[in-house]
Amino acid sequence: MEKLKSSLPNMVGVLVGFSIIIGGLLAYVNHVTEGPIKHKQEQTLAAGIKTVMKNNNVKVADPETVNETIDGKAASFIIHPCADNAGNKIGSAVESTTNGFGGDLQVLVGFDNNGNILGYTILKSSETPGLGAKAGVWFQKDGKGNIIGMNPKEKPLAVSKDGGDVDAITASTITSRAFLKAINQAYAVYAKENMINI
Repeated sequence: MEKLKSSLPNMVGVLVGFSIIIGGLLAYVNHVTEGPIKHKQEQTLAAGIKTVMKNNNVKVADPETVNETIDGKAASFIIHPCADNAGNKIGSAVESTTNGFGGDLQVLVGFDNNGNILGYTILKSSETPGLGAKAGVWFQKDGKGNIIGMNPKEKPLAVSKDGGDVDAITASTITSRAFLKAINQAYAVYAKENMINI
């Protein structure tokens, strides 16, 4: 077999061929993993809805996507209407995203029919480990900044530094503000869609 000469056209040809093979392999791996990743995301969301609605037998209707303009920027919210086993509406779980200290902070929050917060979970966070990442537990029922049972209709949630009733995460006021903004926005969309006077 004759050795390939080291010339510019030969080198370009080898690089192009190599790139096509690698691109094909990456496309194949993406195709193979796309289904399982989507399935895992759906399972995580379903478990999250049960958690935030405080009901393991919750029945979730088809989600509704609501597009709003907030602070001059387009924002999308996904509302998951929920019912009990008898088919009675028990509220909704709402996905809301804001910009935190380290990037997007995506929250799933459950509201009852009156707009009271039943629970929440963090779906996506880029916050600083050990500080802003505490949002997952800080605002829970047993956390220092407990928001469970509060209703943003009565007063929008805000940290105590801003005149609110919620204790901010220690050394993470920006994350705390972003988290509460996500909750307030989720409530506003939920209230508007369910005709709750805000």
